[in-house]
Order: sequence, then structure tokens, then C-alpha cells
Amino acid sequence: MTSTLFFKPRPSSTLAEIAALTKAELVDPSQGDRVITGIASLDEAGPMHLGFFENLKYVAELEQTHAGACLVMERYESRVPSHVAVLRVKSPIRAFVTYARHIHEDAMRPLSGFGSTGIAPSAVIHPTARLEDGVIVDPLAVIGPDVEIGAGSVIGAGSVIASGVKIGRDCNVGANTTIQFALIGNNVLIHPGCHIGQDGFRFIFAQTHQKVPQVGRVIIQNDVEIGSGTTVDRGGLRDTVIGEGTKIDNQVQVGHNVTIGRHCVIAAQCGLAGSLTLGDNVALGAKVGVNNHVTIGDGAQITAMSAVKDSVPAGERWGGFFAKPTKHWFREIIAVERLMRGGAGAAPKSDDGKDEDRG
Repeated sequence: MTSTLFFKPRPSSTLAEIAALTKAELVDPSQGDRVITGIASLDEAGPMHLGFFENLKYVAELEQTHAGACLVMERYESRVPSHVAVLRVKSPIRAFVTYARHIHEDAMRPLSGFGSTGIAPSAVIHPTARLEDGVIVDPLAVIGPDVEIGAGSVIGAGSVIASGVKIGRDCNVGANTTIQFALIGNNVLIHPGCHIGQDGFRFIFAQTHQKVPQVGRVIIQNDVEIGSGTTVDRGGLRDTVIGEGTKIDNQVQVGHNVTIGRHCVIAAQCGLAGSLTLGDNVALGAKVGVNNHVTIGDGAQITAMSAVKDSVPAGERWGGFFAKPTKHWFREIIAVERLMRGGAGAAPKSDDGKDEDRG
């Protein structure tokens, strides 16, 4: 099979250039002219690759690596094999990402899936839609009346941008995404298969359930990223809002009237029920479920697979089912384990309190 590269050829760098870019110290300056042509994990790296190490869990991979150079903290330098050039740095992962972003700019955001530079002939664009210069529209995308799209934005194949939607500059809308009743800022990345602005799940429950009209919008501020398969319901009476800089993973459900603050991180398969509020810099682990009308304060963290039914104060870390402060949760887990160990092997009691003979 012919080798296929999906990204542009990587520029080579000398170790001296990498050290300058990442603010690392090349322990052996005589190796400054040594050339690195790419990045790789330690277990797959070859002599032309740069790797990094900062977790003792992977020390065996470090000690057996064939990498040409490694970013590493000073306290782990002695673990690096002699054939590997050492780049000493306080935060290897941050330095590694700095270099990776430098050589792989084309991997930072999705581009046209067809290499397009303009509007595809098969795209359907309403005559009242307004697209600034430099907008790319891939095949079979549909753009409705009164839509506005800013310069440098990319609309993926098969996407539907419904009437009145406003999308800012330098945005990317992935293939097969639908957007309606939404106002979107600049530099927003929406990955393939997202659905934004559909009505929320709200009914008057009776023998025949009566649908409640959802007349709000979705507001997505600047620099937000939304992962594939995520759904964001529009508001009922007020808007659903996603604050600037927030990053949402794949397959997340954001209910109607939800307010998400700035620079939050929401991992895969979280479910946010209607009318809840996340403060700024909140972090939700994977598969967290949050009840409606709950408030999670600024900087709070919820551990993965937790169920949150109560409001969480700012700065606290909660987890469990139902979620509580992690210190309390861990104590409960330890207490249950002790109880189970203490009861193991004890003979069950009969109704009269005497041990039964299970002979």
C-alpha cells in the first residue's frame, strides 16, 4: 500500500533551534547542529525524532527509547540513555507541545476537506446570505437566508447553516453539522457532526405531553471549540451560552438555557441538563452528568463518571454518585471496603439470631 501522509511535510530543526523555541537547555551544547525531523512517542521514536518524558509510569519506555532527543526535567536526566540528546526543561509536555504546534500548524484546525479555496459549485447559498471575502464552502453545504459568515471561515461538506445564523471570522464548521438559531463569535471550531440550536427537551408531562415552545438562542463566544457529535440546545426563554475559550469534547449534550462560563473544559459524553450554570474555569471529567438548575462555581472540578445533583461551591473538587467533596467520597469508599472485609466469612444469622448450620 502506498504510504499516505495527511499533513504537510515537516520542517527539520536543529537541537539548538528546538532549545531556543522551547526555552530548554541543551545539556551537551556540542550537539546543537544535530537535526530532528519529527516528533514521536518514546516507544515509537527513531533517531530523527524528538520525544518527552515526565511521568515515571513510562520510565521503561524512556530507558529503551531510540529517540534522537528528549525533553526532560532535571531530576530524571539520569534515566535518559546515553545516545539520546537531553533537553532540560521545567515542563517537558508544554515544551513538546510548543514544538509540535510549530511544525504542525496545519493540524491545529480543520481545513476544507476538498482543498477548496472558494465556494463549491454544488453548495446551495441563498441570495440574501452575506459571506465576506475568503470564506470557503465545501460541496453540498446549504446556507440559508440572511446568514452572515465572516472572512476566513470554512463551512464543511453537507453542513446546513439555517436562516439568520451569524458566524464570525476564522471559524471552522465541520462536515454534516447543522446550526440554527445561533450567534457564533470569531475563531470558533465546530467539529463534524455537531447539531446546534435545536429545541430543548421540555414538555408539560401529562397523559398527552405538551411541548413547550423554545424561543431562545445559542450564543457561542470567541475561541470556543466543540467536539464531534456534540449537541447544543437553544434556550427556552433565555439563551444557551458558551463562554469564550471553553473547550468541549466529543458527544456532549448541552441542554436548553445552560450557561457555561469562560475557559471551561468539558470531557467526552458529559450531559448538562437544562438551566444549569457553570462558572469560569470549571472542569468536568468524562461522562459527568449534571442535574438541572444546579450551579457549579468558578474553578470547580468534577471527577469522571460523577452525577451532580447539588450545587458545587467555587474552587472545590467533587466526585462520586451522587457527587460530594472528594475527601468525603474517598472516606465513604474506604469505609465500605472495610465493612465488606470485616463481614467476609461471617456466618449468616437465622431469624432467632443464632448462627445457621450451612453444613
